[in-house]
Amino acid sequence: MRSRFEEQLKNLKDALIEMGGMIVQAITSANEALIGQNMELAQWTIDFDLKIDDKEKEIEDLCLKILLQQQPVARDLRLISAVLKMITDLERIGDQAADISEIVVYLVDKTYIKKLEHIPQMAATTMKMVSDSIDAFVQDDLNLARRVITADDEVDELFNVVKAELISLIHKDVNNGDQALDLLMIAKYFERIGDHATNLAEWVVFSHTGTHKYFPDEE
Repeated sequence: MRSRFEEQLKNLKDALIEMGGMIVQAITSANEALIGQNMELAQWTIDFDLKIDDKEKEIEDLCLKILLQQQPVARDLRLISAVLKMITDLERIGDQAADISEIVVYLVDKTYIKKLEHIPQMAATTMKMVSDSIDAFVQDDLNLARRVITADDEVDELFNVVKAELISLIHKDVNNGDQALDLLMIAKYFERIGDHATNLAEWVVFSHTGTHKYFPDEE
């Protein structure tokens, strides 16, 4: 019975890894569509969100099947509960990547009012946060989860820089207002992605400790 349970848990982790990879792909394509003003890539990202939703449902069904068949307790129950919470955050990140891409569709034929520098940095940081959160879960690495949570400060700082720059551009020329608001919304979506990635890491901590707020000292 335990060997069957271990096999189910392995399948669950494999599915979570796959969904994590899909989310990184969604963030990557949304960012590249923004930088390159690529209509086809933006639309692909929007459409890809449906596949992410399907993957969430698949993992949810697997979790419920394990709960019904195995009736796990203690650490195993926390692990499955954490996965159910993690896929919700992952699905929301997919939604936000699609939201970014919808704005990109509108910006495709417009000249950018500023060089895109800090928003792509936000994208890169959030992609790493998502990837590291999944790795932390699979590898039982609480220190890696802690580093993910700390990295959210970097995303917040970048968002504040972007916001200040865009406000300055509006003050210089009110005609910059519409696009500045679009770019600010994109930056805000990336900031929210960082928040969801932080949630992922906190659920990793929960799966081990039963609390979101326990962070061991760095080794």
